[in-house]
Amino acid sequence: MSKKEKLLLKASIAFAVMFAVTPAVNAMHIMEGYLPAKYCIAWGVICVPFLAAGFISLKKKIAANRKSITLIAMAGAFIFVISSLKIPSVTGSCSHMTGTGLGAILFGPAAVSILGIIVLLFQAILLAHGGLTTLGANTFSMAIAGPLLSFAIYKLCGKFKVNRKVSVFLAAFLGDLFTYCVTSIQLAMAYPSEAGGAGASAVKFLGVFAPTQLPLAVIEGILTVIIIMAMESYAKPELKAIGFLKEAK
Repeated sequence: MSKKEKLLLKASIAFAVMFAVTPAVNAMHIMEGYLPAKYCIAWGVICVPFLAAGFISLKKKIAANRKSITLIAMAGAFIFVISSLKIPSVTGSCSHMTGTGLGAILFGPAAVSILGIIVLLFQAILLAHGGLTTLGANTFSMAIAGPLLSFAIYKLCGKFKVNRKVSVFLAAFLGDLFTYCVTSIQLAMAYPSEAGGAGASAVKFLGVFAPTQLPLAVIEGILTVIIIMAMESYAKPELKAIGFLKEAK
């Protein structure tokens, strides 16, 4: 990491600490205008250091191997398509697959933060899915928290010599569910229950999400495994170039 990149990352972290750690933070695609302004700002600011790290990560990956652009674009397209298929769920939100597990497995969670925010921005503008005011909250849950867990699960399974297909499934499945856990917490912080506060509200949101999200998470896990298998058959050079096949072996 160059001095300029380190400076950018440190500056973004300092920015987040200065403006995000406030009483306002007490408090999947969450729709436009549903969150109070203070939460929109807080979640947006918290995302800044992750996005800075993602920009640096993507820049390095592309500089190291120009051919990786093809797979990066494919991972972004997968996120866009699969997360656009939504099912109405909790008032002000919806259930859908995230698609971020694939990118996290191939490129790491930092890079997926950039892909995720681009997808969320296009969906908010073109499809009225999510919103511009809630972009920060949606980015944190879907493009940061979910991919981080997916990546951690995949690496953990690798250390314990778990079958690779099972590892990919668990990474995508649990990353999807974790996204909705974070979304439930975000909604609960903004709209705490009169009896029990944010904790009780979070349990209620999770309970409403579960019937639609559990089967969707299973489907996403299966789809991710199928895509990885297809890529191993038709995109071996590209996977070798980014080090995935070598790691898998």
